[in-house]
Amino acid sequence: MDLFWKVSSDCKLLPSSNENRYTYRILGSTIVDFAPETLRSRSEIAPSAELARRVYSYYRAKSHTGPKGRKLSAGQDAMSKRTRGGTNYESLTPLRNEALSMRQPSNLLVPGCTLFVGLLLGASLGSQVLNRSVQAEHLDPASSERLYRELSQDVSAFQDGSNLLAKIATVTTPCVVHIESERKIQGGRREEETGSGIIMSSAKSPGFYVVTNAHVVDKTPMDSISIHLHDGRVLQPEKVWADPQTDVAVLRINAPNLSSARWGDSQKLEIGHMVLAMGSPFGLSRSVTFGIISAKGRRKLKLGTSEVLNQDFLQTDAAINPGNSGGPLIDMQGRVVGINTAIASASGGNEGIGFSIPSHLVQRVVEQLLEHGVVSRAYIGVKLDDKFDSKTAARLRLDRVQGTRINEVFANSPAAKAGLLLDDVVLVFDGIEVQDHDHLINLVSLSPIGKRIQMVVWRGGKRMNLSIMLADRTELPATSQAPAIPDFGFPVRTMGLTVHPLDRDLAEQLGHAPAEQGLLILKVERQSSLSQMLEPYDILEAVGKESIQSLDDLNRALESHADRASIVLRVRRGTTANSEAVDQLVVWKRDAH
Repeated sequence: MDLFWKVSSDCKLLPSSNENRYTYRILGSTIVDFAPETLRSRSEIAPSAELARRVYSYYRAKSHTGPKGRKLSAGQDAMSKRTRGGTNYESLTPLRNEALSMRQPSNLLVPGCTLFVGLLLGASLGSQVLNRSVQAEHLDPASSERLYRELSQDVSAFQDGSNLLAKIATVTTPCVVHIESERKIQGGRREEETGSGIIMSSAKSPGFYVVTNAHVVDKTPMDSISIHLHDGRVLQPEKVWADPQTDVAVLRINAPNLSSARWGDSQKLEIGHMVLAMGSPFGLSRSVTFGIISAKGRRKLKLGTSEVLNQDFLQTDAAINPGNSGGPLIDMQGRVVGINTAIASASGGNEGIGFSIPSHLVQRVVEQLLEHGVVSRAYIGVKLDDKFDSKTAARLRLDRVQGTRINEVFANSPAAKAGLLLDDVVLVFDGIEVQDHDHLINLVSLSPIGKRIQMVVWRGGKRMNLSIMLADRTELPATSQAPAIPDFGFPVRTMGLTVHPLDRDLAEQLGHAPAEQGLLILKVERQSSLSQMLEPYDILEAVGKESIQSLDDLNRALESHADRASIVLRVRRGTTANSEAVDQLVVWKRDAH
């Protein structure tokens, strides 16, 4: 609305035919009637443009507009009465140098005129807005041509950004592929999987290959994998490598006239940087969506039935939908900074939370697969506390939860040789501050095997510097590793035991009730202080008064009693032909082990 509408100087406030009302006339036209009680003075004021602006602003704030040619209603009169007591009408009338006369007590004129001008402006401006909207709908050809000419000549940041996005899509789209795979599942049924991928090249191996997610081609024969190029050609891979622990797969392809994308550095990305997500959502090839990096270092994601060990995802709000899996995340220089993998969604579609594997991780995995066929991962030989909380941090005299706490150090491991101990908190690894246990796992596994790493740990209330030599996980002696196959049990080295969760099948085999719960003791080390009290087939049911049903329960219970030298254990001795199972209490001397 035009607040600069000017009131005509040919305005007069005159008595109306009704002796109890006054009429405002402009050039002889009756605009609106006022009741005398709404006026305060007989002052002469000028309805200037400044007055019009102030009155109209005030009147708009009261959500009260009187249409042109319409009298005030009883409700409007009442509103004038309600508001006049709390409003400084004199502040709305800065000028008094133009003629406007009226036969009425002087204390009523100013508020009446200000109220009227507000009504007049409201009616006039509403009419003008309507007129302008009508004019916009019937823009004349000359004005339309002029506006189009101006738009074609103007250069704005929006146009520059739009041109940049178009260039990125143009250079990257030929490298993006659509992947279809078909595999047999349980029961002889066939399952179809669709996804996306990006064509890349590497100095480690000649030719071209497609990078995608492992779950897109998991357990699928090569002749059941179809790679659809942007020009309509359909290829089958010559070879497939996959690394389930990062959900990355590589498919070698061979065809003329292929182009490859380029890697970017995901470690240089910052929250707020703009990115494009490309792929084939719902089978719609060559789709491009736009967003930003919403977060970095997302871990502890549950990705369906797969177990992804190395989690360090980028989070983006660029739309990612089913079919985008394996497609690239592109930065504003047209480089691949991530491989789209998963979404967080209650509906199954995009809700603005998508996750991509960062390119620095993908690139290392791809090069390892191309060069060696497998991914080598470094190992230090510790078990980390995934329940590290503020209570434990306070016990260790830390001012907050930071780094990751060591729960166990395996014998003959790099950690044991470096002097790492139970309750050490790893704060810094190779110059990088450790955020949590998953972060340390990523840092270790992505470091070169055989490299000597400097670490900072928290021990006894102060920081300590240690040096550790990283080893190859596959070459470590069995005595330094947690068992890779759960059926062989899980070592609890602090107690000198090997245990396995008791399930219904095991309980029935051992003569226990099917609902019996606890940890089945498979082995007791000879050097353990429990070797004279426990034996295989015993069931560990409780630590102190805390019931034990899983290995996590045991770890938490031991942690809660970490400051005690002796701990009471409740065990159930297995059944025999002549006796029933019985519960026994055993005192474990921690310092004797």
